[in-house]
Amino acid sequence: MSGRGRLALCAYGATLLAAAAMVPLVDPLTWLLQAAFLSALVSGAGAAARRVPLARPLTVAAQAALALLMLTLVFAREHAVLGLVPGPDVFGRFGELLSAGAQDVGRYAIPAPATDGIKLMLIGGVLLIGLAVDALAVTYRSAAPAGLPLLALFSVATGLSGGGAGWWWFLLAASGYLMLLLAEGRDRLSQWGRVFGGAPPHGRTGFDRGDGAAHAPVRTGRRIGVATLGVALVAHWSLPALGGGLIGQGGGGAGTGSGGGTINAVNPVVTLQDSLNQPESREWLKYKTNAKATGDMYLRIMALDQFDGGAWKFSVRKVTDIPAELPRPEGLGGDVGTTEIRTNISAAGAYKQGWLPMPYPATKVAVDGKWRFDPARRTIVGDRGQTTGGLQYSVTSLQVKPTAQQLAEAPKPPAALLEEYTKVPDALPADVGSTALRVTRGADNDYERAVRLQDWFAADGGFTYDTQVDSGGGVGAISRFLKNKEGFCIHFSFSMAAMARTLGIPARVAVGFTPGTPSADGATSVSNQDAHAWPELYFEGVGWTRFEPTPTRGSAPDYTRAVAPSGGPSSPAEPEVGASQAVPVGPSRSSDCSPQDRRLGECGATAPQDVAVSEDEGPSAGTVLMWTGAGAALLAVPLLPMLWRTRLRRIRLGSEGRTAEETSARTLLVWQEIADTAWDHGIPPDESLSPRKAAARIVRLGRLEGPAADSVHRVAQAVEQVLYAPRPVPAIGLAEDAGRVREGLGERTGRVAALRALLLPRSTVRVVWACSERWNALVERAATTRRRLLGRAMARLRGPLRQRG
Repeated sequence: MSGRGRLALCAYGATLLAAAAMVPLVDPLTWLLQAAFLSALVSGAGAAARRVPLARPLTVAAQAALALLMLTLVFAREHAVLGLVPGPDVFGRFGELLSAGAQDVGRYAIPAPATDGIKLMLIGGVLLIGLAVDALAVTYRSAAPAGLPLLALFSVATGLSGGGAGWWWFLLAASGYLMLLLAEGRDRLSQWGRVFGGAPPHGRTGFDRGDGAAHAPVRTGRRIGVATLGVALVAHWSLPALGGGLIGQGGGGAGTGSGGGTINAVNPVVTLQDSLNQPESREWLKYKTNAKATGDMYLRIMALDQFDGGAWKFSVRKVTDIPAELPRPEGLGGDVGTTEIRTNISAAGAYKQGWLPMPYPATKVAVDGKWRFDPARRTIVGDRGQTTGGLQYSVTSLQVKPTAQQLAEAPKPPAALLEEYTKVPDALPADVGSTALRVTRGADNDYERAVRLQDWFAADGGFTYDTQVDSGGGVGAISRFLKNKEGFCIHFSFSMAAMARTLGIPARVAVGFTPGTPSADGATSVSNQDAHAWPELYFEGVGWTRFEPTPTRGSAPDYTRAVAPSGGPSSPAEPEVGASQAVPVGPSRSSDCSPQDRRLGECGATAPQDVAVSEDEGPSAGTVLMWTGAGAALLAVPLLPMLWRTRLRRIRLGSEGRTAEETSARTLLVWQEIADTAWDHGIPPDESLSPRKAAARIVRLGRLEGPAADSVHRVAQAVEQVLYAPRPVPAIGLAEDAGRVREGLGERTGRVAALRALLLPRSTVRVVWACSERWNALVERAATTRRRLLGRAMARLRGPLRQRG
């Protein structure tokens, strides 16, 4: 294969390896196969254009034209002229698909379905990046800048997943780029002809092998590349502060490992307004509970705890395995009234969320799948693409019932918590803080200030609830909302939490669902139009406490009312269930759901089933065996060089041989073993020397004396007999000689060198050399076959042409 052909193949492979980082984002993976096929066509067109040859700009233009034709054929054939040629209608169709794809990206949880819009974005992006990489690395012969489009492709993947691409995807992408650089370096070196190298394998000279491949520079480049890649990965693992970077963990709440990790997820409020504005109500959740009233049964997904002045965001936090019993809620004292309740929840197949909706605060969770626990926000997050689609789970939680007096008399929060949750940026407009002071003027404590803020937004301030309002972004968003006084739950919760922080009250924003509405089967139904956001304020002794500033939505908590009502919006006609009774269980699926809708996930949630809370019985036998095997494999990897060297030594020092030919071969193997043993102890081989001089060199550098030195010379003499004597005299006891040499070198070189020779023997590099030899032989054989077939084809083509002439 020619240098440019090899370079083009590496550019194609690097693009696909970088594109693989987007595999977790979309399901199914057929889009990647399409992208790979179309990218191969574009790369092949570039190779053909360079063989003509065309001018470089014309080569890139031809590839771009082919890419456009392929995208037209796949996505807009019915709008094209003659079904292939793109026209204005095609570009209009592309615009529609891209717009729909952008909406789908914000609407769906990861992994998103492969809609036409998303597929166009993915496949078109891969083609564009592949074209850029091929043009830079192959057409313009500059592979280093090609890393920028590859980095852009990988960054898009990690950005959409919230950093959840994972280190293995980074390793693939980086390996592809490294492969591209090595291919370019080899191509450049081969143009210089014979290149001086280092110590070659199998007795060759220090020059190039004659086929244009320079051993030492290529090996050095590989070592540098692999070492750099290893440093990048080790630095990532050893510096947890980098978790939010390009190779950070998370994405959809996905942590890594069994006992730790971080999450850095996409803000779920992106789809909240879209959910509220859907013309049809779609059931997402159903639950049954033994709570006496469901007015406070908000299903909380997660909390936004970082405020940048314009929006509330989800910060990077540590996650752990879900414990059998969740820790006691932060700040909750023993003198506050609580009631333990049990809730069984069922999610619709179409509702795929990376967080688990639960009553707050949960104390025990029984759920199947890959879920992790975020202690700081007391949420359950999906790991490695785990979602709620079609899930059934059970939650034990507390109904916290503080009194107004307890909240009013709450002591000052801990200093660390106060500092973290009262931060506001310096760029926050002054009218936010001044309005908060004006509204709460005359209040005696933080509780009264919080209630006055809630009542001002919900009733006294003249605000209007409107889901169509968009107050924009930036630090002026809250100011615009306070001026225009129109918005929906996001605006009200964001603004109240921000104003509370300016007053020194710890605050964050919770996202989830209002209690929902009772359904005919005795369960409570929660739909997309129940999506909601509300502020949580912290009071020492009570903990994080819900407030409700949004007018006409949800219900104000009893502890914020002048006269607390006795019931809730759970329908007075519905019979109450005592806390001691079991949670009722209904039928498994709606009777009016067709099989087709069931397959498409359009049937809503099934009636929640009773899920037993599992006891902590320890890991299963299969899990123990799996982790034991993984640990053994992990320990075996560093020992592979030693194991290979031990096996090779046993083969070389085996039986003496039955025939003269076998004895001669064994003698040469023993000599090779002594040479490799010396190499392992720091004496590199010099195959240009005769056996006698090589033996003297080993004795001198290894400082061997007595039996060990005699053994080296005895084996060298046996080798000379095999190589030069007409009738070699067979020698005996050579294996014992090799053992004495090994013991002598170990004693003379010291313990550290002997340990290195045992665990990391230098001679194992022969494995790499052997693999390289086989690979080069395979490549050369393929090139020879290709030339032979091409010659035959040309000969057959010339025959008819000569006859015509």
